[in-house]
Amino acid sequence: MLKLAFYGKGGIGKSTTVSNLASAFAANGLKIMQIGCDPKADSTASLHGGARIRSILDLVRERNNDFTLDEMVREGDGGVICVEAGGPTPGLGCAGRGIITALEKLQEKGAYDVYSPDVVLYDVLGDVVCGGFSMPMRKGYADRVFILTSGETMSIYAAANIAMAVKNFRGRGYASLGGFVLNRRNAPDEDAKAAKLAADFDSTVVGALDWSETVQQAEQLGKTVVHAFPDSPMAAQYRALADAVLAAARKGDAPC
Repeated sequence: MLKLAFYGKGGIGKSTTVSNLASAFAANGLKIMQIGCDPKADSTASLHGGARIRSILDLVRERNNDFTLDEMVREGDGGVICVEAGGPTPGLGCAGRGIITALEKLQEKGAYDVYSPDVVLYDVLGDVVCGGFSMPMRKGYADRVFILTSGETMSIYAAANIAMAVKNFRGRGYASLGGFVLNRRNAPDEDAKAAKLAADFDSTVVGALDWSETVQQAEQLGKTVVHAFPDSPMAAQYRALADAVLAAARKGDAPC
């Protein structure tokens, strides 16, 4: 089982990218579990026709621990096993603590053993890398961290902060840095900026995605690009990225 966590600045396209990777992996015959670690609980929406599924924290609030593993997960397009951590009631509780609770419930109820996924994808909220938001990086959860960025200044800044956190956590046995993913926004010198960022952390840009209206069209249909437009150039980019991410993740201990 390979466990991969995806981080990046809020709005950089993590959920879209992770869901399309899940679709691409599943189309290649891999059993995939996608875990949304965002209080909005919308990571897996494009795998369910745009609908949000019930989150683990919703179940905890309503029924404490009186629910089954089957109620925590839902199968999405392509057979992807979907889970949403969810978040606290607005203004009450800690979102980071919510992620900890959700991931602990998955382990407690044997999710990884029961479903035996080949690849687990964690889609983690924004650029917060403290407290519960670092949970997917911890030993026993993710093996590799991939960081999404564009060439925009704040995106690069956030990506560097996340990479620094991965580096600092490394001594605790946390996940190592698998590499960066460039999600282009047509900013000046985008590729060069991403390459420099990766070099600063002795890493690489494992893949790049172009800005494309196809992504928005698929989202309006409540689907991933890989499912809605499988023959499109954008779907081909997601499939190529899926291959590159797997190759990077399966390498020996990645530098960071």
